[in-house]
Amino acid sequence: MSVDRRSKILEIISNNVIQTQEELADRLNREGYQVTQATVSRDIKQLNLIKIPAGDGRQRYAVHSGAGEGTDEKYVNVLRAGFKSMDMAQNILVIRTLSGMAMAVAASIDALDFPQIVGSIAGDDTVMCAVRTTEDTVKVMNEIDKLLV
Repeated sequence: MSVDRRSKILEIISNNVIQTQEELADRLNREGYQVTQATVSRDIKQLNLIKIPAGDGRQRYAVHSGAGEGTDEKYVNVLRAGFKSMDMAQNILVIRTLSGMAMAVAASIDALDFPQIVGSIAGDDTVMCAVRTTEDTVKVMNEIDKLLV
């Protein structure tokens, strides 16, 4: 599934210095995603990735920070595709997803950059978000509800 693969790409480039499409394709293949360089090229375009300096003379892939509303819409689509339900426990937001979609939904939540969310953790079908306050948890839930419509 391309949504899951693209979420994995975001995870890989955020945790590693990936310089080439071939390197990214190799990494995805090792993670169990059967991809070609052409598939990775399309994913890079869809995710609006750019190359930035890696600090040691090399360049690496990164998400274009000025990508604008189109990129946000992609993350909202991933959220919509994987979302099942959500509930709160004080300042912890628990989001239930379709099986295998939690990492993609967590990456989308992180990319949407809710200022109230400190961080998120994903399993197979559950995302847990640490939110600053109980009141902020309610705000985030309301914002997510608006995005899902």
